[in-house]
Amino acid sequence: MALPVVAVIGRPNVGKSTLVNRLCRSREAIVHDEPGVTRDRTYQEGFWGDRTFKVVDTGGLVFDDDSEFLPEIREQANLALAEAVVAVVIVDGQAGVTAADESIAEWLRGQNRPVLLAVNKCESPDQGLAMAAEFWGLGLGEPFPISAIHGAGTGDLLDKVIEFLPPADAEETEEPIQLAIIGRPNVGKSSLLNAICGEPRAIVSPIRGTTRDTIDTTIEREGRLWKLLDTAGIRRRRSVSYGPEYFGITRSFKAVERSDVCVLVIDALDGVTEQDQRVAGRIEEDGRACVIVVNKWDAIEKDSHTMTAMEKDLRAKLYFLDWAPMLFTSALNGQRVESIFSLAMLAVEQHRRRVTTSVVNEVLQEAVSWRSPPTSRGGRQGRIYYGTQVAVRPPSFTLFVNEPKLFGETYRRYVERQIRQGLGFDGSPIKLFWRGKQQRDAEKEQARQQARSATP
Repeated sequence: MALPVVAVIGRPNVGKSTLVNRLCRSREAIVHDEPGVTRDRTYQEGFWGDRTFKVVDTGGLVFDDDSEFLPEIREQANLALAEAVVAVVIVDGQAGVTAADESIAEWLRGQNRPVLLAVNKCESPDQGLAMAAEFWGLGLGEPFPISAIHGAGTGDLLDKVIEFLPPADAEETEEPIQLAIIGRPNVGKSSLLNAICGEPRAIVSPIRGTTRDTIDTTIEREGRLWKLLDTAGIRRRRSVSYGPEYFGITRSFKAVERSDVCVLVIDALDGVTEQDQRVAGRIEEDGRACVIVVNKWDAIEKDSHTMTAMEKDLRAKLYFLDWAPMLFTSALNGQRVESIFSLAMLAVEQHRRRVTTSVVNEVLQEAVSWRSPPTSRGGRQGRIYYGTQVAVRPPSFTLFVNEPKLFGETYRRYVERQIRQGLGFDGSPIKLFWRGKQQRDAEKEQARQQARSATP
């Protein structure tokens, strides 16, 4: 069962993201002295007492201005409120009641949702009560004086929040599969997320850097729960100034690290760029399962051979992800969007799959029979004694050989191809570790010495 949602709402720069980080005991929400840093609604898991819930951070609400992103931010706040069991409205106690606060209060009074009023920046307990008293005039009930940055008063606020939560479900929730949607700016990541969810989950704009946070969304597909992570567009750090976009890109890399599978989005119009290759390299380096999605397929003039020709060209430039399935989609009209989940599910299963040692060695024996290991100039030939799988996520194999230096890069790639051909692992990288007799003897000697030193 999905966790209940608590929406945090307020005008720009009143401390919403700071409060979210405080309630969730994290630093995930981007905090920066600049209005409009938070644009999309972002989710984190909070807990208080014996209750767990989702806290959704929203962009700063402005009702008298329709300039860049502000209408979209209002729409995101509307969607957050629609799914919330209670809304926490943040105001600035030091600034006092503003016209923007009154507009938000008027809007909330027309909504069918319980509201709690948190008066932030009340660092002094004595003065906080006096500062909070001014906000009774908003007509949103009792104001709670708090300090989001120091934590003062947040406990009383949370005690009130959990009163609005539905009864705790005794059933344990299934751990969702983490799917990160990544790519360079403006390839259609947020449009893809919206197409998957069937709602405007993220703000879409042709302006680079529109998405700054990592946006978490939990949905059900293929009989499983999925947590979708829409990330900020990744570009060279040296071209990004220190600030919200910099933090967003850093979070994107962290999203790759904590994901089970990455959806790498490529722009069909631009093809594979140098930056796409860098992002793909990060996926391969981190050992993540992957599905390559070629977006904006609707904008390509094509015939019966176009897809085959383009796939060949794209794979030539993304050769190090030759194990990743490729899908041609259009987020605009929803073409093949749902197919992402079946491919991602297969990739996750392969990423977690373990193979018995006997099966591994059958594949190795067949590989050696087809192509013998190389021989050195001195006449010494490489020998593979046996292999075994030592890890999953990604699947990792140790091959025990007479001398690793006898096996050049060409033969190592051949063995990896044979393992893939024999064992599959579509959508998942694999790692091979080559261990020689000298290395094994050294490790055994080290183990013996440690055992002797541990003996009294």
